[in-house]
Amino acid sequence: MLQRFRACAALATVASVSLHIPSPASAQTFDPVVGAQEAMAAAASDFLATLNGARRASAHLPFEDEVRMGWQYIPAEREGLLLADMTAVQRQRVHVLLRTALSGTGYLKITSVMQLEEVLRAIETAGFARSVEGYVVAVFGDPASGEPWGWRFEGHHVSLNFTSVAPGGLSATPLFLGSNPAEVRSGSWAGLRVLHREEDLARELLRSLSPDLRARAVVSPTPPNDILTRNDPVARELPVEGLPAGEMGSESRVLLLALLEEFAGNLDEGVAEAHLSAVRTAGVESLHFVWSGGVEAGEPHYYRIQGPTVLVEFDNVQGEGNHVHSVWRDLENDFGGDLLRRHYETADHTRNP
Repeated sequence: MLQRFRACAALATVASVSLHIPSPASAQTFDPVVGAQEAMAAAASDFLATLNGARRASAHLPFEDEVRMGWQYIPAEREGLLLADMTAVQRQRVHVLLRTALSGTGYLKITSVMQLEEVLRAIETAGFARSVEGYVVAVFGDPASGEPWGWRFEGHHVSLNFTSVAPGGLSATPLFLGSNPAEVRSGSWAGLRVLHREEDLARELLRSLSPDLRARAVVSPTPPNDILTRNDPVARELPVEGLPAGEMGSESRVLLLALLEEFAGNLDEGVAEAHLSAVRTAGVESLHFVWSGGVEAGEPHYYRIQGPTVLVEFDNVQGEGNHVHSVWRDLENDFGGDLLRRHYETADHTRNP
């Protein structure tokens, strides 16, 4: 599926494909996004069913709560129920919920990022308390109500945010993953690079460009010290700069789209395809690739892929180029965005014809 996206777009023959939402006449047609929504709702409901008292109050919040869009990726106290405060059964239900939303690769990345907390605890002489149990789950609204609802799994270097609006209307962003260290350089985990594909593919793309095109893609010798949109609830508008995909050769374009697939591929396959369909519809040729910083492995650097509907940011700057932050954002539907707006407009029209 993801490879088909890459090949078609690389040949510049990508058709405009909209997210398919079955009509009653095609009720027997399986929609993978609806399937993912149903699986998430069932898993979230099963998780909530194990909670009562203070645990339920921590984990189950109103959909309208402003906390829903207050995401972050630094070590900090968070709203939600900590894994450390759950029973074994409740933790098991959380992992079931995660697997409904993520691909096998995505699930492995998230759990590996969590495991890096133990690596940091071993190598840091002072700093934050590190624990794989320092991650929280929050469910916003009622998954079984048929009304919009959402959920978050979050902790240091992980922020997963899902908003389910109506059948076929699912937002899976912002999706943040970080890795500190980017490469473990000592101990029993030496050599581990959790987010190596995101870094190596981008550098391969940069090197595939001719010198004149590379000069256009590299906009600064100095990278920013973090992703530019940070943890903004709504991604700030960034300058359109760098090299457009429409001016790349076929090899470079294939690598660009493989890089996009790597980010989208953290999600359940059907959900990932829906996000990539939105990119196709907006026009692959309008994507821009922007790089700043060093071009050699180990040098601090930053890149982004920016289009009408999508923004990917990646930096490996802190820790002398050994500390990664990355994020996938939907410029129309972070936290439900336009999906919610259209849903409420339709609901108002229904009540007030």
